[in-house]
Amino acid sequence: MMKAEIIWASFKADLQSFYRSKATLFWTLLFPILLILMFGAIFSGVGDAEYELIIVDYDDSDMSEMFIDILGETNVLKTTLEDVKQENILSYIKENDIKRLIVIPEGFEETLGMVQMGIDADATTSISFYFDQSEQQTNSIVRSVVSAVVIELNKNISGGKDIILIDDIETITGEFEFIDFFLPGMIGFTIMQTCIYGSLERNTKFRKDGILRKLQTTPITRSEWILSKMLFQLFLSFVSAFLIIVLGVAVFGLNIHVSVLMFVLIIATSFLFTGMGMVIGRFVRDEESAGMAGGAVTFPMMFLAGTFFPLEQMPEFLQAIARVLPLYYVNEGFRNAMIYLKTDDAIFHSVVVLIFAVVFFLAGLVLTKWKED
Repeated sequence: MMKAEIIWASFKADLQSFYRSKATLFWTLLFPILLILMFGAIFSGVGDAEYELIIVDYDDSDMSEMFIDILGETNVLKTTLEDVKQENILSYIKENDIKRLIVIPEGFEETLGMVQMGIDADATTSISFYFDQSEQQTNSIVRSVVSAVVIELNKNISGGKDIILIDDIETITGEFEFIDFFLPGMIGFTIMQTCIYGSLERNTKFRKDGILRKLQTTPITRSEWILSKMLFQLFLSFVSAFLIIVLGVAVFGLNIHVSVLMFVLIIATSFLFTGMGMVIGRFVRDEESAGMAGGAVTFPMMFLAGTFFPLEQMPEFLQAIARVLPLYYVNEGFRNAMIYLKTDDAIFHSVVVLIFAVVFFLAGLVLTKWKED
C-alpha cells in the first residue's frame, strides 16, 4: 500500500532540486517565455508587414500615377518613386542593393486609352518587375500584390482581357529556393553554438576544478592558452561547416561556391564566438549557469539574425536589433559568398565579422583570469 508521506517527501525533494537548479529553471520557465516573446514580436505584425517596392515611372501620366497610388493603398507595399534613366536601371539596382523594382513604360496611358476607345482592342503594355531572386519568399508576396492590382485594372479597362502584362526580370542569375537561404544560416548558427558552448563549458569546468589557477605555475601564457583553445574551436568549426556543405550538395543538390571569403568567414566566425564564449564565461561560476547564459545569448541571435527567415518579415524595430547582432553579418556573409556570389556584399559582411572577432578576442584575452576573484 502506497504511503502518502513517502510520496510527499519524494515530491518535496524533487521540487527543492528543481528550484535550486538555475539551468533547469531557465529551460523550464524562462526559455519558453523568451520564445513566446520573440516569436510573438516577430509574427504578431505579419499581416501588417510592408514590403519595399521601388517604382520608376517613364510614362509620367495620370494613368501611371493612379496605378502607383493603388499599389500604395494596398497597405502591403511601401512604394518609393525614383527617377532613373532607362539605360541605368540594372546598375542602379546593383549600386543601391534594390530588392524589388517595377518600371512603368512610356506609352502606358496611351495604350490603355487605345483599348478603352476601341482603337486597338489587342494593344498591350508590359510593366517590368525586377527582383532579387535570393529573396524568394518576399518576392512572391510582392509579385502577387502587383499582379492582383494589374488583374483588377485589366478587368476595369477591358473586362478582364490581358492588356497590362508583367515582365519578370531576375537581377541575380540562377534559381534559388529556401534551402539556399537556410543552409548558410545553419553554418553560421552551428559555428556559433559549437564555439560559445564549447568555450563556456571548458572555462567554467577549468575554473571550478582549479585548473586555470594552476596554469600560473606553467610556462604557458594566457594569450597562448586562449589562442590554442580558439584553434581547437576553429578545427571543430571547419568540420561542422564542411559536413553541412557536403550534406547540402549530396542531399539537396545545392551549387555551393567555395571561395577564399568562405574560409575567411569560417575563421573569423570561429574566433568571434569563441571569444564571446570566453567573455560570457568570465561572469558565470558553474556549468549550470554557463548553459543558462549560453542559451540566453544564442537563442535570441538564432531567431533574430535572419537564420531561418528574411529580416523583412519582421517588424522594423526587430530588424534594427538584428543589424547589431554579429550572427546577422555572419549569415549574410556566407549567403553572399557561397550562394548568391555578390562579392561586394560578401566582403562588407566579412569585414564586419572580422571587426567583431578582433573585439571579442581581445575582450576574452583581457577578461580570462588564471585565478578566481
